[in-house]
Amino acid sequence: MKFKFWAVFIFFVAMIDTVPLGAQQKGQYMPGQYGLNAGVLPSPGFTYANMEINYNTGTINDASGDGHKLPVSLNIWVIENIFMYVPNTKFLGGNLGFSIVFPTLANASLDLSEAGVNGASTEGLSDTWIQPFTVGWHLKRADIQVGDAFMVPTGRYTPGASNNIGTGYFGNHLTMGTTVYLTKNKGTSANIFTDWEVHGPRQGTFGTYKTPGQAFTDEWGFGQILPLKKDLSALLQLGVIGYDQWQITANSGNYAISGPLGNVVILPASNLPFYSVHAVGGQLTFILPKKNLALFFKYEDEYKAYSRAIGNTLVFGGSWTLRIPKS
Repeated sequence: MKFKFWAVFIFFVAMIDTVPLGAQQKGQYMPGQYGLNAGVLPSPGFTYANMEINYNTGTINDASGDGHKLPVSLNIWVIENIFMYVPNTKFLGGNLGFSIVFPTLANASLDLSEAGVNGASTEGLSDTWIQPFTVGWHLKRADIQVGDAFMVPTGRYTPGASNNIGTGYFGNHLTMGTTVYLTKNKGTSANIFTDWEVHGPRQGTFGTYKTPGQAFTDEWGFGQILPLKKDLSALLQLGVIGYDQWQITANSGNYAISGPLGNVVILPASNLPFYSVHAVGGQLTFILPKKNLALFFKYEDEYKAYSRAIGNTLVFGGSWTLRIPKS
């Protein structure tokens, strides 16, 4: 497996003019986590959600959007354990929410700056998502939630290492989710979730430091709920979903690469090209309202990308809420 990793390493070096080694290939936030019901804050009580995210790619696109095959495929798995508490109190007319994603298990860096190869033994704890502030409003024809979160670099990170799990830098994430009900019975919905992330500096090799540019992500979806039982105790939700992610400001600082003669070259990070990616797919959700249980499955295929890997995202998992007080 070491040979496979170095094959990928050499491939990236060969593409140094289009996608320089050391360039951040995506934002900290992994798209695919939202879609349908993006604006719905859980009912007051304790909520646990488990989410498994698989990102699979065998191609990296250059700054012109042209694809280049990798020698081997990159298959990244992330397991998120999400804990949320919503007190039965009101704030600005809505409900407060507090959440943390821990532990997050992964087999590669979440921002693809280091990527695990199939079979590579790089599994470990990744960075921690802490969201100390969320407010959600349940309106007559819409659900809206806004929040602010921090990505804390708790995962393993050493500059230049091939087995990094963490991103190696702090991130602040301003989020907003909206679900608009297009029908009176709330069976048909339009959804949008956004994440605007601002990053701190990350140490690189040879004493360099780079601050990755800010990124913006949206996840959207159109869904329809179908009753599986007449008493509405079992529901099936189907929908079309997608995501987009852009780098919106330039990188700052510098980064190091190896020159053709083995010398080290220090370059300004601001000359790295901006990345972006766009995907579309579908979501299936099975809901048991009386048991406060939901199980979901999503698949999204990336159809366009610039200065970034292009592949597909598979997400599945479930959530359960212990309501306090009981409904």
